[in-house]
Amino acid sequence: MAITCYVYKSRRKADTYVYLRERDDFSVLPPDLAQALGELNLVLQFELTPERKLAREEAGTVLEHLATRGFHLQLPPADPLREAP
Repeated sequence: MAITCYVYKSRRKADTYVYLRERDDFSVLPPDLAQALGELNLVLQFELTPERKLAREEAGTVLEHLATRGFHLQLPPADPLREAP
């Protein structure tokens, strides 16, 4: 199963991305999340399959979230230096 996926970058939250199944369909985002993310800019469009390798996410998880929620939220990676004692 392949779907076209649209990836948007938050201008307010560094290294935070939203994957959408439909281009510019921000109506699927919960209002609080949409407000927290601020303006979103399209940065990538691609065909997503379960076998596709993604830099920070598992393709299967993204596909599941797109099917059930209509979006997938990619947060910045944890900073190991912040967690050091």
